[in-house]
Amino acid sequence: MSAYILPIIFISLFIYCYLKKINTYDTFVKGAKGAISLVVEIFPFIASILIAVALLRISGITDLLATFLSPIFNALGIPTELCELVLLRPFTGSGSFGILESIFTTYGPDSYISRCACVIMGCSETIFYVATVYISQTKVKKLLYAIPVALICSLIGTIVGCVLCRFI
Repeated sequence: MSAYILPIIFISLFIYCYLKKINTYDTFVKGAKGAISLVVEIFPFIASILIAVALLRISGITDLLATFLSPIFNALGIPTELCELVLLRPFTGSGSFGILESIFTTYGPDSYISRCACVIMGCSETIFYVATVYISQTKVKKLLYAIPVALICSLIGTIVGCVLCRFI
């Protein structure tokens, strides 16, 4: 059934456009032009976040932070092995998936640590990436409360998820 969802959506869209007398191709081209300018506008913001994350990982700062914060994470119920994932998840999605893959390779996909890592990936977001894109496209430039609240919620989700994984 899932193989037919996209064709059904496209056919339905074409039928709707035909009935409403909307020029489908011109609308598509107009949207593609808008997407190109959007990419050009937000590229510097995204590039700066990606460079910052790469520098954090290469410099070893994330490893030092993970070592320093591991007693706190253990007290909160988050396994020490997941410190780097918890620290990098708010910054990068692809880097987080790389860490998740290495966790699967090291501990196996059905281990407690892997289940916790999956919950962390599911209950958190790339907060700084989303904020970067949001700031670059809106007039709102003050995110004084939004980022700290998002980070706290992500941490709470991580703690609750790891506690629940103990019972699964």
